[in-house]
Amino acid sequence: MFDEKYRVLAVESQRLVIRGELSGKVLTIVNHQPDIPLTEEDYPPGKLIALSDPSITPN
Repeated sequence: MFDEKYRVLAVESQRLVIRGELSGKVLTIVNHQPDIPLTEEDYPPGKLIALSDPSITPN
């Protein structure tokens, strides 16, 4: 999951829908921080993004 790039398909204030460039899998990411909404300005449809593993802490 974290080794693939994803294309933004749709964005709502609390959800981001993306599709894997290699796998074609469609994922919906739910924003659990309602005070920080997701916006099309930050995630325009068609933008290519990468996911990071939240369990890994930087050194």
